[in-house]
Amino acid sequence: MARIAVIGAGMGALAASARLAVAGHRVTVYERTGTYGGAVGRFERDGFSFDTGPGLLPLPAVWRDLFVKTGKEPLEDLVELTQVDPASRHLFADGTEVVLPNASRAGVVGALDEGLGAGAGQRWGDFLVRAREAWDRTRRPLLEEPLWADWQVLGEREPYPAVPHKRLLRTRRAGTLAEVGAWELRDARLAALLDSHALAHGLDPRSAPASAAVLPYLEHAFGLWYVRGGLRELARAVYERCLARRVEFRFDAEVTAVTEQDGRAAGLELADGTVAAADFVVAGVAPGVLERLTGGAEIRGAGEVPARRGAASRLTVLLALRGGRPEGVAHRTVVHTPDRDAESAALFDGGAAGPGAPPTVTVLRPDDGKLVPDAGHEAAVLTAVVPAGDGADHDGRAERLMTVAERAIPGLGDRLLWHEVRASRDVAAATGAEGGAVPAPALAAARGRLLHPSNTTRIGGLFTVGGWSHPGGGLPHAGMSGALVAGLIMEGPEFRGSQ
Repeated sequence: MARIAVIGAGMGALAASARLAVAGHRVTVYERTGTYGGAVGRFERDGFSFDTGPGLLPLPAVWRDLFVKTGKEPLEDLVELTQVDPASRHLFADGTEVVLPNASRAGVVGALDEGLGAGAGQRWGDFLVRAREAWDRTRRPLLEEPLWADWQVLGEREPYPAVPHKRLLRTRRAGTLAEVGAWELRDARLAALLDSHALAHGLDPRSAPASAAVLPYLEHAFGLWYVRGGLRELARAVYERCLARRVEFRFDAEVTAVTEQDGRAAGLELADGTVAAADFVVAGVAPGVLERLTGGAEIRGAGEVPARRGAASRLTVLLALRGGRPEGVAHRTVVHTPDRDAESAALFDGGAAGPGAPPTVTVLRPDDGKLVPDAGHEAAVLTAVVPAGDGADHDGRAERLMTVAERAIPGLGDRLLWHEVRASRDVAAATGAEGGAVPAPALAAARGRLLHPSNTTRIGGLFTVGGWSHPGGGLPHAGMSGALVAGLIMEGPEFRGSQ
């Protein structure tokens, strides 16, 4: 039985802790804040309750697997997990709209043909077939296996089978997601639909590789799910599973250093001066935090994937509304920007979005009585991508998001009781990530630019878990990260991933 110290109580760290504890190890989690869950937070006021992080769950099988492997009670016995249908409603800049069913290729094709014109559905359906091929080629190395030592192979090969495109007497294939939209989808609204999946993860469609096609495919193939009471309930269930497996938690316990002995991690130093000895240390923190904890030591070897810093964060506006949620309202509505180029420039080129370029805004309106004081009220959440470390007028940005959201929530201004703004600084406070950056999932191609560092480090016994290490950000990826770290500790370097 090994002593294992875990830094941080984010979802990846919790997943690793539960798996290690059930294997008989003595696990202690040190969390600098007063609660668990990392980015999966909750805000409560006046009987309203809101998720402050992700609001929907793709690929729930990752978390089902955690509960199967760590105890007798399956996930569905502990939380109420429901499939969201329709998956989304999209409001485009030209006034057209489309409502897409959940996990139904035929239904999506029909809806797009009806909403955007004949042929639109077929082009999107054909794209999903190609996206599935990219998913099949990359699923294991990017989700289920430790990062390959020859990771360059993942960066050099584009797994998306792009359609040949004749351009200026030359035949080319799409290398970026934006080119997939322009050359294969051939409809500005379909391209906007595709772009929105990249933007949701803080990725620039102009530079994101074509392999980012796996993002809409993952949602399409495995559906979107909601946890009644909010995604915070998933965090609670994982935390309680850890407690049931005798994981020890120490909240408000700031770690100041990882100690070493003979080239191996030997434990932790805490802000109160205490030292905790450990045989293994698992760090679920952002790269800058880990650098401070290791005294600036280089924990990645030459030729390894370097630590990534995120360029994008989130602005979230929580809305307390008078009046109940109308019948038939979509759980998720995406209001698309009228100027995608200007939006991308503002987010990723350091430009300034003017009044003519409002952002793409996602509106979540859960049909969940647990989130409101009574049936005469509604809780809604608006989100938009902003640059990490965004120092702009957050209240002004929030007003702008609410103006955009009027298309999805008619009469929003008259119904508004109050709103709460969660800016990049709040993300930073919850996660420790510099500028409130949010990590994106690992993607193949792009010369490895969108891969994340290995879960192992140059310091023996020190492992990294969570969104800033392989396989990157997102709830499914966090769960897989925990599984990979647990496997590497229990089985050693010969561990080759889940079966």
